[in-house]
Amino acid sequence: MDRAFVNSHCASLPGAEVSDPWGGGHDAWKVGGRMFACIGSVTPGVAVKCPDIETAEMLIAAGVGQKAPYFHRSWVLLPWSTAEEEAAHRLTASYRIVRAGLTKRAQAALPPLP
Repeated sequence: MDRAFVNSHCASLPGAEVSDPWGGGHDAWKVGGRMFACIGSVTPGVAVKCPDIETAEMLIAAGVGQKAPYFHRSWVLLPWSTAEEEAAHRLTASYRIVRAGLTKRAQAALPPLP
């Protein structure tokens, strides 16, 4: 997996938008104004949201991800060495978690899920 793969996959998700809110080369992917994936300018990998802290801890213990610096404990950092299939699954899951947490009004304003 690499930055181009992450950006391509995230761009394919309905209503996903990218920005660089802190400057310096970050790619923060958002849906409905809430972040679901973030590529830092220095740390090698992409941070994604998990459904809960326990899932994040399990992924870290299993070696799938690492603790995501500067993020809540329910986020993990997927290193660039992560297989593309696993990365796509985690990116889509993170997107769905964040999208489901939006208000019904915000969800209704987004393009439908495939």
